[in-house]
Amino acid sequence: MKTFPSTVAASLGQDKRHSLHSLVHYSPLAHIPADQMHCSSAFFLGLLLPMVLSSHPQVKPEMVTHNETAYSLGQFQAGSKRLSNVVGSMDEQGNCHCVIYLPNSPIPLQQMEMLQNAAKELVEKYELELSKVDEHTRAIEAQEKTMLELMQHLEWRQQGAGSETGSGHASYSSTDHDWDALQGELLGAQKLLTQLKTQGRVMGSKGNNIDGILQRVRGQVQNASIILRHLASSQQDNLRATRQEVSALESQLSDCEKYRSPGHQAQKLPPGSCAHGILLSVSHPLVVQLNWRGFDYKAGAWGRDTGLNPASSLYWVAPLRSDGRYFDYYRLHKSYDDLLLFKDYEEWKMGYGDGSGNTVYKNFMYFNYYGTGDMAKVDLATNTLVLRRTLPGATFNNRFSYAGVPWKDLDFAGDEKGLWVVYSTEENKGNLVLSRLNASTLAVEKTWRTGQYKPVVSGTFMACGVLYALRSLSTRQEEIFYAFDTNTGQEYHLSILLDKMLETLQSINYSPLDRKLYVYNDGYLVMHDLVFQVPRPPTKGAKAGPKSGKA
Repeated sequence: MKTFPSTVAASLGQDKRHSLHSLVHYSPLAHIPADQMHCSSAFFLGLLLPMVLSSHPQVKPEMVTHNETAYSLGQFQAGSKRLSNVVGSMDEQGNCHCVIYLPNSPIPLQQMEMLQNAAKELVEKYELELSKVDEHTRAIEAQEKTMLELMQHLEWRQQGAGSETGSGHASYSSTDHDWDALQGELLGAQKLLTQLKTQGRVMGSKGNNIDGILQRVRGQVQNASIILRHLASSQQDNLRATRQEVSALESQLSDCEKYRSPGHQAQKLPPGSCAHGILLSVSHPLVVQLNWRGFDYKAGAWGRDTGLNPASSLYWVAPLRSDGRYFDYYRLHKSYDDLLLFKDYEEWKMGYGDGSGNTVYKNFMYFNYYGTGDMAKVDLATNTLVLRRTLPGATFNNRFSYAGVPWKDLDFAGDEKGLWVVYSTEENKGNLVLSRLNASTLAVEKTWRTGQYKPVVSGTFMACGVLYALRSLSTRQEEIFYAFDTNTGQEYHLSILLDKMLETLQSINYSPLDRKLYVYNDGYLVMHDLVFQVPRPPTKGAKAGPKSGKA
């Protein structure tokens, strides 16, 4: 091999650090000018020589000697392979010269190119994985948005679950379809999370961030699944309850059809007719409006003129003062529409009414005169007190009033049979006493004494000469539990439920014109329809059976 001499010098300076000159024989590719090499170059040479000489076992230098002092090449690179002795010479200045041989290719270019290609491939793979991380992030953010919308939809479904139960059979299939769609969305979300978890395992802090997002979305999916299962279970319970109610209604319709059979065919009874049996049921309350004086006026009465005059449609409203006793104002409406719209009314003031037991019969109002046991009669056409008369033996000043309704000592009522008053006496030990009055003179025409204690009763009304008494079962329900038929003198024990909007029924008035109850319920004007038993027409050779009820 042809070589070219070159000096590699490492100047150590005047502080007696040694200088080293090495005569290097190398290929043309390994030329390093001596004037460009410093101490760091000598250190680089110590790193390079062991790698180069490892491929040339015939050159194995171990030491470099200067001024009888040996320097190991391990001082240039720790852990490198030790070199064999190299023959050198010393010049006049005391510099040491040695000869080494370098290969034509001290650094393998082919291996360098392979390393560069491998590094480029790794960078491309890393960038590809980072782009996948961005895609996963966008997909997870979209899925998180979908989950939030799903949670809001589930909350909306939970709030509306109660209202859907009354929509009928037609809503069952659509509701089931909604639940199936929600379940499908949750299953799709769970599958997507599984895929993202599999594909989203990348290096670095960004991968850790993806894992955190996946964990949060997975928790939301699990919460949504729990809510969905709860709502589905509740919906099933509601459906079962609704179907039971529908079944009960179908049973009631079947009973109604029986009564519409030839043996129970009901004719449309004209107003004032009593060609029916005892009371069977009461409808749900129909709330008309709040009384015209406001919510603070919880006690009072209202109704329709109970006189049998189909041409008259007079409605009246009489709230008591806020103390629940004093009756001083009332309004008259010529039609139901006027009542609803608060228009075309007459408002009157009178300062001597006591309690909410008043009623209107043939354009006259009857009530208890304040602080006495007297009956009073006012002409509604002129708001004039035309008659005042004492009711014999009647207790007053809140003695034996109704349960929960104070100051109702005298309770007036009108029906198909005439004008009535319900009260108590000391002689009858506080039990209900019923008298039919002469509407013109307020004279007592006939009296019936019952065995029902009045303070247990929450209210009464008359229909076709039958006294019906109520008692409170709860804040939302009353029971018509007692009846006294003045036509036969018999008592009946019933169990007819009456729903109420608020706790106390301050007054109850029956109208024979439309067979409705007009109830003053803690300041609200409420109506109920009544359903009476239609008697079966007697067949030839058969005797008519007794009336319903238990004496």
